[in-house]
Amino acid sequence: MGVSRAELSLVFVNDQEIQGLNRKWRGVNKPTDVLAFAQREGEFSDPNDPILGDIVISVETAQRQAKELSHSLEEEIDILIIHGLLHLLGYEHEKGGKSAKKMREKEKKLLAVLKK
Repeated sequence: MGVSRAELSLVFVNDQEIQGLNRKWRGVNKPTDVLAFAQREGEFSDPNDPILGDIVISVETAQRQAKELSHSLEEEIDILIIHGLLHLLGYEHEKGGKSAKKMREKEKKLLAVLKK
């Protein structure tokens, strides 16, 4: 991943809590599965900061998604952690195109490593 030493925080919340965060920080007034708050981004950030940031996961949304996708909650949580981690490392998918494809490919590779 190009990072030799780093740390992050992982927070598990319910839909109500993540909806509040989503509304405050993204202007979207609905729950989401995962939010990532990067420490290494922004005007006064340090790209060499060993703290990557925070990943916030809604367990309620993860449970629904796991059921819809016919896999375990643990597998869904793994997917969301990887997704959040990639956002902390600068990967993006919101604009689609090559960046979204690159992020999906990296997610698949990291999931394969976890399943070994």
